[in-house]
Amino acid sequence: MKIALLQRRPFPGQFSVEGYFGRLADDLRLMGHEVQPCILPHLSLGVLPRVRNMLHARRIQGDIVHITGDVHYTALGCEPSRTVLTILDCATLERLRGMRLRIFRYFWFTMPMRRCAAISVISHETKRVLLEKFPAFDENKVRVIYVSISDRFQFSPREFQSDCPRILQVGTKGNKNLDRLFRALQGIRCKLIIVGELTSDECQFLRRLGIDYENPKGLTDSQLVEEYRKCDMVSFASTMEGFGMPIVEGQVTGRPVLTANVSSMPEVAGRGACLVDPYDVGSIRRGFEAIVGSSEYREELIRAGRENSKRFHSRAIATEFAKLYSEILEASSA
Repeated sequence: MKIALLQRRPFPGQFSVEGYFGRLADDLRLMGHEVQPCILPHLSLGVLPRVRNMLHARRIQGDIVHITGDVHYTALGCEPSRTVLTILDCATLERLRGMRLRIFRYFWFTMPMRRCAAISVISHETKRVLLEKFPAFDENKVRVIYVSISDRFQFSPREFQSDCPRILQVGTKGNKNLDRLFRALQGIRCKLIIVGELTSDECQFLRRLGIDYENPKGLTDSQLVEEYRKCDMVSFASTMEGFGMPIVEGQVTGRPVLTANVSSMPEVAGRGACLVDPYDVGSIRRGFEAIVGSSEYREELIRAGRENSKRFHSRAIATEFAKLYSEILEASSA
């Protein structure tokens, strides 16, 4: 089977989707499939570059063309009966308003969803939200296939520093809920490691609250793995996620994880995380206190987290996609 993975041209600092589908390509090749990564020639910015990307997609050949997320509109240039579209989340549909929302909804969702044989989503929560927003769409065309974990992440035992734990927070966008996280940690002796760009206001807020922090930016994959190894626990009390990769990365590394009880996060975390209400500063704080204060609780979270993370092994995810591709090919040739 020849599979063309149609990928966005990433902006600087974008890497999560590329890593996911890079792992998928490697595993599909090991399974005997021919895989061709096809990076679009233009950044998805403005009307003309997107039209050119769509025309480029028309020329891509393969038994299956898999649009790997963030450039849904390119489905308008592909053969519908052999096209798979991955939808990572519906966050932009929540953020936009007015005419911009109507245009985005039509070209990123309504038309691309019509012009594909199947849609893959990265969590049951994403599927639920998608079908809630597009109730007329055939839910049988939507397949939940999780994100795989990179084999760079390995179990790395560490003695928990309960007197001053090193807490890792990956991501700084609005949904990462940093304001409430900072307020929940006020007065708790710790070192907070925040990966990603912080605003000057956020830095001032941290200093005003008296929180000791570091702010590494632009990390390589290896440097990010090292941050997980050096930390005592992972914090991810986000308000909305399509998946929530830091949850699984923390679990694989063998760290207790604190995450939110909303959106996709309970689904991804399983029983291997301390679930808190991300809208309640007190709930987040009590979660931290429970993890820091009990070695037995930490060990239970680590044990359950490592077991849960097995669901996201890259070969298992590749097998799910290969099965989906085969079903589409059979249907298109029937």
